[in-house]
This record gives sequence, structure tokens and C-alpha cells, in this order.
Amino acid sequence: MKIIKLVLILVCLVFVYFLYAKDYFEFQNSYKDVSAQKAYRIIERYQDLIVIDISGTYEMGHIPGSINYFIGDGSLDEALKELDKNERYLIYYHTNKTSVLAAKKFTKAGFKRVYRLDGNFSSWVEAGFETTAIRI
Repeated sequence: MKIIKLVLILVCLVFVYFLYAKDYFEFQNSYKDVSAQKAYRIIERYQDLIVIDISGTYEMGHIPGSINYFIGDGSLDEALKELDKNERYLIYYHTNKTSVLAAKKFTKAGFKRVYRLDGNFSSWVEAGFETTAIRI
């Protein structure tokens, strides 16, 4: 009987780990690269996820619901001072070099749960996911 109780407790602990602690260790001092398909699933799963386009071409096309903090004019640096470090973020750009730089800025600023769209905006478009453009 004691063995059954111990096994049940162990199973519960493992279950709790996979539900909650996995994210903590997954993002320990870093960001996580995700494919367009994985990013889509994350957007569906986490309704509170904040999607950030760091490009200067936001008006030409972006992921629906994303907000724009352009890395090139200092807008992103200013936003990092105000954004909640405990929220989840998905960031993207049009080149890996710049999106990696932005992901590192998030990490250095103390953000704990940051995803970077690997393959950037073009991978989102190539996967056939919806985009939005601002009509001027």
C-alpha cells in the first residue's frame, strides 16, 4: 500500500513538472527559436502571448494581432523598459541576424519567456498563415 502511494505521488510530481516547470527550464537565461508551425500553435495556445514585429515595414505586412516596436529607431529599446517581463513574447523580423539581436536584448533585459520566429516573417508567409497589411 505504501509503495502504491509513493508511486502515485511520484506520478503527480512528474505531471506537475511537465505542466508548469518545463517552461521555466526551457527558457532559463535564453530565448527559444520556433518554426512558423510551432509559433502558430503557441499563438493558439497562449491567448495572452504578445507578438512583436521589430521591423520598419510593419505596414506592408505582419502577423495579425502583432504590435510594432522597430528595432532600428530605438522603439524596441524604449518598449523593453515598459513591457512586463513575466509575459510570453514571440518576436520576429525579416533577417535572422536582427531577430537574434532582439531576442538577446529581451534576455539581457530580464525577460523570461521569449520565442523567436526562426526563418522570420518569410517562414510565416511560406507556411501559408494569415498576414495583415495596413491600408494607407
